[in-house]
Amino acid sequence: MGTVVETKDSNVSKNHSFNALKNILNTSLVAAALVLLVIVFSVLSPVFLTELNLFHILQQVSIVGILAVGQAFVIITAGIDMSQGSIIGLTGVATALLMSAHYPTWVAILAGLLAGTLIGVLNGVLVTWAKLPPFIATLGTMSIGAGLALVITGGQPVFGIPTVLSNLGNDGIGSILPDIALLLIVIAVIFHFVLSRSRFGRYTYAIGSNPLAARLAGLNVKRQLIWIYIISGFLSAVGGIVMIAWVNSAMPSAGDNYQLNSIAAVVIGGGSLFGGQGTIWGSMVGALLMSVLSNGSQLVGISTYWQSVLLGLVVILAVFIDGFRQRSIA
Repeated sequence: MGTVVETKDSNVSKNHSFNALKNILNTSLVAAALVLLVIVFSVLSPVFLTELNLFHILQQVSIVGILAVGQAFVIITAGIDMSQGSIIGLTGVATALLMSAHYPTWVAILAGLLAGTLIGVLNGVLVTWAKLPPFIATLGTMSIGAGLALVITGGQPVFGIPTVLSNLGNDGIGSILPDIALLLIVIAVIFHFVLSRSRFGRYTYAIGSNPLAARLAGLNVKRQLIWIYIISGFLSAVGGIVMIAWVNSAMPSAGDNYQLNSIAAVVIGGGSLFGGQGTIWGSMVGALLMSVLSNGSQLVGISTYWQSVLLGLVVILAVFIDGFRQRSIA
């Protein structure tokens, strides 16, 4: 048994090591694009580099970044999680409703986390046992989550967020680093080590590179994928709780389009929708780029309607670049 595991780990590590230098190069290029974007917006708006605005950017990137961590695991396996935005909405309103009904804060938060995690379980089961394409499976659960959020609230916002939670969303260390950005850093560090230094991470890359070979090598692909979708669902729920802490209320539609931001962040950061590629740090740089683009667009007077158009164009461009990268490798 030990020989099988050792051989399996050795085969998995080869492709992972081959991609390491390429991931570093991709992240460096995206970081350069981010610096260029910061320079452009700082020239166009004198407000952009103020402490208050930098604080707001880091608040915004906290949610996108948390989602991108979960999305990175899914995309590395050649999957996609379209349900993240609706999990934000469902988790937020479920947690807020329990808080407004005077349940203890920790009970409400646990219930919200459980709701998101269960959707992650459902996603994993639909992809592995029902053999649905990840896009279709998570599109279905996206609709289920969004519908449940509307049903339990009647489409109305929920208030009554406790001060302790709203303080978490709006306080910070000094005047630049929000508490929720610190939470993102902790999550990113933990899952970076899981993805890059653990057997779980090596198996994740193996499934994305060649699921048939991974299965023949003895990996339990179904179990691995279910756990990956659970991670994405759980982190989406964390994002939903961070959202209500930040805005001090919960809306059923609060997470709309956030899954597109996380997908774009991962792909911009070097992840591939074809699987087998991506890093947590690259996804974090991609998330920061998306947040800077959104914030800077608002400051220079681009309307929210055109920002939606811009988001769509960025997603298309990111996928196009991913396809171009794959063709060049081939």
